[in-house]
Amino acid sequence: MERLGFVYSPYDNALFVQRTSRGSILLLLYVDDMIITGDDYEGITKLQLYLSQQFEMKDLGRLSYFLGLEVASDSSGYYLSQAKYATDLLSRAGLTDNKTATAPIENNAKFDEKDGTPLPNPTLYRQLVGSLVYLTVTRPDIAYAVHIVSQFMTAPRTTHFAAVLRILRYIKGTLFHGLHFSADSSLELTAYSDADWAGDPLDHRSTTGYCFFLGKSLISWRSKKQTTIARSSTEAEYRALADTTSELLWLRWLLEDMGVRHNGGTVIHCDNRSAIQIAHNDVFHELTKHIEIDCHFIRSHVLHGDVRLVPISSIDQTADVFTKAHPPERFKDLLSKLQLTSSISP
Repeated sequence: MERLGFVYSPYDNALFVQRTSRGSILLLLYVDDMIITGDDYEGITKLQLYLSQQFEMKDLGRLSYFLGLEVASDSSGYYLSQAKYATDLLSRAGLTDNKTATAPIENNAKFDEKDGTPLPNPTLYRQLVGSLVYLTVTRPDIAYAVHIVSQFMTAPRTTHFAAVLRILRYIKGTLFHGLHFSADSSLELTAYSDADWAGDPLDHRSTTGYCFFLGKSLISWRSKKQTTIARSSTEAEYRALADTTSELLWLRWLLEDMGVRHNGGTVIHCDNRSAIQIAHNDVFHELTKHIEIDCHFIRSHVLHGDVRLVPISSIDQTADVFTKAHPPERFKDLLSKLQLTSSISP
């Protein structure tokens, strides 16, 4: 690929990029598959011809199905879903009735490693949770719930399995939900960062949640328990900001490889003003000594102009959906901010 003029991206092992006088070509290489896209159509044709002479390969045409992801497109943009994958998952779980759930997890749900009785054979639980993790590729609405049930893979119990079934019943009622990437979207990158302080009832660790939008299209998100116990809500929020900043830098570099440049600082919306003040204050004290490395990391990128921290009200904090369970109405409101859509036809 390098002999053909492609440049290997250091930010994604699968991505190769070639700039030509007619445009650009992006090549995503996997073990047995590849995706070729770009605006240099003549160059793409020549590349396909060359590769077919070097390897036994088959052109499957326009992308429609790839590794369990269904891809549809029209004049409004691209739509990604995993409806078939989700249907197969429901069949494996044996959910043949019509019962559905309005949310993937109950509001204020708390789970303990000793709740219920041990499952005699945890294999199905592990298989279902593993599949649910992959389903979050296009289903950010189940990210927090899957993050919860993933914590009990070692010794799952009946209450944990019931939580998995609730996620599956929610999926059953929202089978064709997925992500829409609008053709009219701008290429401005923005982020939301949030944390649920000491939300875990067992170890009192906090949960980090963040999400990134390219224009109005959701492109990255995360729900993960923090590795250490935060001594205040500000500390928890600041650790979440550090994780968000790391993802932000990687996305900026990756987008730059794809020809999308960001001249100004990327906005991160945060609903904790104390955390924002710490990022702009170079005086350390008792409150910040436990997170000094994160302070230096975020502040350096704020000063460099890569990051711009903007306060936001908690009610408008989109990343809140990745940090805790919510009542159905609040959950529905947060999903509307994620631009989650449902396909027109199965």
